[in-house]
Amino acid sequence: MQAEIITIGTELLLGQIVDTNAAFLARQLAAVGFDVYRQTTVGDNVGRIVEAIGTALDHCDFVITSGGIGPTVDDKTREAVAEATGQKLRMDPALLRHIAAFFERREWELGENNPLQAYIPEHAIPVHNPVGTAPGFIVEYQGSYVVSLPGVPRELYYLMEHTVLPFIQKEFGLDTVIKTRILRTAGSGESDIDRRIAALETASNPTVGLAAHPGAVDIRIAAKAKDDLVASQMLDDMESKLRDILGDRIYGIDEETIAGVVVKQLLELDLKLAMVETNTGGSVARRLTGVSNGLSILKQSLTMSLEGAGEALLPNAKGPIALSAASAEILAARIQADTVGGIGMAIIGDEDPTVGPYSERTGNTYIGVSGSDGTISGRLHFAGISADARTRTTNFALDLLRRYLLNLDPRS
Repeated sequence: MQAEIITIGTELLLGQIVDTNAAFLARQLAAVGFDVYRQTTVGDNVGRIVEAIGTALDHCDFVITSGGIGPTVDDKTREAVAEATGQKLRMDPALLRHIAAFFERREWELGENNPLQAYIPEHAIPVHNPVGTAPGFIVEYQGSYVVSLPGVPRELYYLMEHTVLPFIQKEFGLDTVIKTRILRTAGSGESDIDRRIAALETASNPTVGLAAHPGAVDIRIAAKAKDDLVASQMLDDMESKLRDILGDRIYGIDEETIAGVVVKQLLELDLKLAMVETNTGGSVARRLTGVSNGLSILKQSLTMSLEGAGEALLPNAKGPIALSAASAEILAARIQADTVGGIGMAIIGDEDPTVGPYSERTGNTYIGVSGSDGTISGRLHFAGISADARTRTTNFALDLLRRYLLNLDPRS
């Protein structure tokens, strides 16, 4: 069974908002056994929406649209779906009563445009919206279906879960499920991960794919089967193969984050962390304290220049501190000394990276980690102090700390 997702709104094409609805819809459709053939984004133009829907209906059993069913003049989806399926619009009295009641409960004034939302294609099945004012609708056309939902994520999520998915499963009698699992890695590059698991990336079911982020690579496994149990077993088998190859490069699965994993490790070991950051703007500390119980593991967090770190932590040093792995280790050991039985970490790096011949910025960051088991360090060659560079550095630093707490080789 094939499906197409059409997200509608000129603001999406202008980049004024980020389209998260398409990703959500794709996951939901995959979970009940649909192959998503294509995702399309069009602006608030009737002709283009009609064309997109018509093209999708040529090859898909199910088309779902998001957006364009609000009360304003630029909301064109109702009109476009009606035209694409050869119907007229009609006013649904039950939908109008629902919209009016929604406003009355909140003591809002019903605007002159809001009743327009009660108009749907004449043969459509209305989808009542208890969490908003924009009802959706379902149109059957030549054996296929077009489902139109509001673009507000909270409303779309609710209607998809409570109305659309049960409708799909009943109408299509689906006996296939697609389950996915994400294996999380940090500190390794995409090309390195790809080189190691290339043979598994050619598998047809389950499939294996990569998604690269600054300083992190996710490995997505997707399995299609007749039931949930078989799909889960297929995921388990493929995960086992990937772990045999990647080993401790994998730090977690699905919703786990590297910061969350590190905080959990420190809590289990009953350790506090003291740290100093010179070129990351406190990014590592923010990542740690941004997860549950993160504040409880942080003994001390300093954000300062490399010169300031040397003056504060090494007052007896002769001259300015050098940017090196040795300096990162010395600073980590020094701040750890103030955290009895805890862990010290220092992240130091170029604050004014060199501009290269093609305007790229290059520099070095050194991370030192010190505890009762000794001191280690790692080096990261990164491109400046941009948001991506700081994310990359943060992921690298947290993975180095994770490896230290697990007594793993920091460079494997």
